[in-house]
Amino acid sequence: MKTEILLKEFFRYVLLNICGMIGLSCYILADTFFVSNGLGANGLTALNLAIPIYSFIHGSGLMFGMGGATKYSIYRGQKEYRNADKTFSNTIYIMFTLAVIFMLTGIFFSEKLTILLGADKDVFLMTKTYLQVILLFAPAFMANDTLICFVRNDGNPKLAMIGMLTGSFANIILDYIFIFPLNMGIFGAVLATGLAPVISLFILSKHWLTKENQFHFVRISPSFRLTGNIISLGVPSFITEMASGIVMIVFNTIILHLKGNIGVAAYGVVANLSLVVISIYTGIAQGTQPILSRVYGSGERESQKQILKYALKTMLVISCGIYMIFFLFANPIVSIFNSEQNIPLQQIAETGLKIYFTAIPFVGYNIIICPYFTSTEKALPAQIISLSRGFLVIIPMAFFLSFLLRMTGVWLSFPITECFVTLAGIALYIKFRKR
Repeated sequence: MKTEILLKEFFRYVLLNICGMIGLSCYILADTFFVSNGLGANGLTALNLAIPIYSFIHGSGLMFGMGGATKYSIYRGQKEYRNADKTFSNTIYIMFTLAVIFMLTGIFFSEKLTILLGADKDVFLMTKTYLQVILLFAPAFMANDTLICFVRNDGNPKLAMIGMLTGSFANIILDYIFIFPLNMGIFGAVLATGLAPVISLFILSKHWLTKENQFHFVRISPSFRLTGNIISLGVPSFITEMASGIVMIVFNTIILHLKGNIGVAAYGVVANLSLVVISIYTGIAQGTQPILSRVYGSGERESQKQILKYALKTMLVISCGIYMIFFLFANPIVSIFNSEQNIPLQQIAETGLKIYFTAIPFVGYNIIICPYFTSTEKALPAQIISLSRGFLVIIPMAFFLSFLLRMTGVWLSFPITECFVTLAGIALYIKFRKR
């Protein structure tokens, strides 16, 4: 009976969270679709150059949200309710401090940042506009990411999903209105994206305006020790999200030299589809996190192992289905984002889809195992996995393989990196399980 209850709870949290995360990832996918149709290859290139900064903002929000909500759930499991409220309050303080820094960067340094990201004269203005506006909306993005995690961990995954989906659908509708009828160009695309978390926050506000809310803001002096603990638990989520941005910056730099703006536009199609796929695995990982943190806090070790098994089996089934779709339907999928029917773009992106997405079962394992470690307060192995994916392996691998195999090497560097990291993740799991 206990196993059946655990399985039911697992699917409730995971399915709701997958739906919400897919909706959240559609922020950028909607931009990709409407920008490619409204502004062509140059618009797509500008979007792809600017998107890594969105990954930094989103990753920062997830770092505070996942780290704070994990610690909150552990305290709730231990029935330390005062400490749970302190954790929430401390998380809000440090989250808004970083959000203000992002805003100031958008106001004063967006031009220098655009140059740093490699935008040439053809796409400079569009890239700068996207960067500046996305940075100005950083407080909304980060508050939304943080509160979604707390609402979900507070036993309300359904409202967290509704908030994410409402924001995403609003983004899609506003994208169309701003780019086509109102002819607002790239500014319209980024404005629609920026308004989406504001709408999501409005939906989420229902949770703390009702008796369902268990977390409360209390007046405290920010604790450096608690802040360090929150960041330590949240860093793997930050690096996982930031890895997408780092990989995109490195790949953009390499591809600009190999294939120019058309190559970057083609990679933009692959990379943005990758964000959606990764969001599914993130949905599984974040869906298991509240349950894992709670059973860990109450000392139920066998339940932890059972939840991990459910997550990995679900991931493998989904991975097989996703890869078959990309392998069999690469041509029509790329065509959706290739409104100008650019033949080089089509060929590069099709090849990329088939090679790049061989990585997905390894990506799924790596994303799921990190929250497993952090939910049980083992931050070190999660940080090792995240750093390897985001920096230590992928960057030298991309440069080395692109030198040997040109574009094929660029595409191969992602699956090879994720495979190596998966092997390391399995070794770390076995080591810490023995302890």
